[in-house]
Amino acid sequence: MPSRSFAGTCNFGPATQEGLKSHTLAPGDSGVFVQLFSAACVFNSPTYSQEGDPVLTTWRSTYDSGSSSLAAWVKIFQKFNKLTDNGNGDYATWAQLLVSMGDPDRPATGSDTRYEITGSRAKWLHDHGYRFVGRYIYDPPGSTLDKEIKPGELETLFSNGLKVFPIYQDNARKLADFSYSSGYQHGLNAHKHASDYGFNRGTTIYFAVDYDATGEEIHSAIVPYFHGVQAALASQGKKYTHGVYGSRNVCSTVSSETFARFSFVSGMSWGFSGNLGFPIPRNWAFNQIKEFKVTNGSDTFDLDRDVVSGIDHGVSSVNDKGGPADGFIAYVQQLYDLAGSYGASGQKRSQLVMEYLRHREYGNKGTADKLGWWYLIGSYDSGFVEHCDSKGMSIRKSFTDPFTGYQLGAEHMMATANAHLLTDQPGNKKAANSGDVGGWAGDLMTFWADWRNSEEQYANPLQFAHAKLAVPGIASTFSFNDLIEDADGYHLARAVRGNKSIVEAMKDHYNGGGGLRRFNNYFAQRWGNDTDCKTSAHNALTSLDKTLSAAQLYLITGSGAVQPADYQNLPGGSEKLSSFEQGFVDALLARMRSATCPGTARTTKSTSRRPAPAPLDDNG
Repeated sequence: MPSRSFAGTCNFGPATQEGLKSHTLAPGDSGVFVQLFSAACVFNSPTYSQEGDPVLTTWRSTYDSGSSSLAAWVKIFQKFNKLTDNGNGDYATWAQLLVSMGDPDRPATGSDTRYEITGSRAKWLHDHGYRFVGRYIYDPPGSTLDKEIKPGELETLFSNGLKVFPIYQDNARKLADFSYSSGYQHGLNAHKHASDYGFNRGTTIYFAVDYDATGEEIHSAIVPYFHGVQAALASQGKKYTHGVYGSRNVCSTVSSETFARFSFVSGMSWGFSGNLGFPIPRNWAFNQIKEFKVTNGSDTFDLDRDVVSGIDHGVSSVNDKGGPADGFIAYVQQLYDLAGSYGASGQKRSQLVMEYLRHREYGNKGTADKLGWWYLIGSYDSGFVEHCDSKGMSIRKSFTDPFTGYQLGAEHMMATANAHLLTDQPGNKKAANSGDVGGWAGDLMTFWADWRNSEEQYANPLQFAHAKLAVPGIASTFSFNDLIEDADGYHLARAVRGNKSIVEAMKDHYNGGGGLRRFNNYFAQRWGNDTDCKTSAHNALTSLDKTLSAAQLYLITGSGAVQPADYQNLPGGSEKLSSFEQGFVDALLARMRSATCPGTARTTKSTSRRPAPAPLDDNG
């Protein structure tokens, strides 16, 4: 069970709490309390908008209102932390800014415990508003806590309307417990136990860091430990994704360096140095805020209260035969069948499916802002769209990737597949063509415009690319999701070109394990080496080819940015353009297998000065 050590000298006692309760702040207030409150907001920056964008604030002495005001930042902070979003400096907001547990008595629908949840306990939890329970899938030899899930317990939880999030902890209470090799073994063991319990593909397992690790220890031992976990889970087919339990600093760093899917924050350990002065992680799923003893008639057991962000939906069933993408594949099968009843055959049936899914967002010629995509990657069969709509079909915008747990955008992915299906990749891999525009090249053009419009903040385009290009959890115009969709769309198109139906291609990719090496295969098949990849990026950005020029005009000039072909003629422009292109190469290499992962190899070596990439498998 996670430890309750409150290290440090900070104090958030009754007197402080009562004082804050009597100092609610609102727009128009000023003075020392506003200054203190504003400083606390700065320490907790960035917070994140509902779209996932980081939002910063600055110190001020007046509680102002407006679009870029303190009140606006506070409202976003409150939404992100699941507080009442009134924009005021009330007690719950003060508490959340000052201590990692926040107000321990605020509403919480999550919990975790080392105790078995029996039928009566499950009923008590549900009756008192709890909907999630964190339970351990392993109890190490010699443990006296008896914390592992008991036979039949999962069914008891599910039948009482409760969801589970699995926790793995094997000691994990001191620095010596963490290394790459121990992480690898723990990853293998976690996979075995989770599989034995029947947890479904795509479930996130939270691996515990149950002590106050310093920044140096996080980088020297904790991060390598999670690299080991990552590699072990990948070696077993990436059935499960890894999450992290620990302090805010542990969770944020591990998520950044190893791409942990979600964070389970030990907010209750408010004195941990890793919780002091660090904002709550962007990917927080559960925040542990209070331990208390439940009295349920004659029964008593200890329970931790956890605030739930909602990004991890938890586990509500086990031993499901299907995978996370099965529902979407069945939907694609319906479209494919409709293409047959429409009179199409062969490859055309798959093409119609792609057109239907992408037509509204990428190619609706009746909508001015979509007309550019209609020109760049082609028209669509409006008769088939009407045929599908008449049968009650509608566009499904997203589905869950079985290998990363991320929600993938179906419209963008099918636009990419459609473009690559219509125009095969160039015979010269250094080139770029209209097929690429529907995927990586179009995204790269948009990302160029994004950098040019952010140049005051990021003078170095390589730094901009390393910070924002295909980085998991970071919102950008070329996000991690975008790169997955580009790679998967490319693979689906190649499979259809190889005489598979779109349904067969999706089954092979998402249920047959094809997606496990999506980035390695994407890089190898489309480019093959760093040099060709960078040259291809340069050609996509600067070529005078008719379609590429039109795309540059639509995606770059249309966003108010200078064309790369013109920019390279400015003083220092050629070097910056080259750095930008290298950033694209680095982003691809960072998503591929690391040469340090046992049993794997990489076919290329980056030419940049970027530190070795963190991920040890294809999917982060």
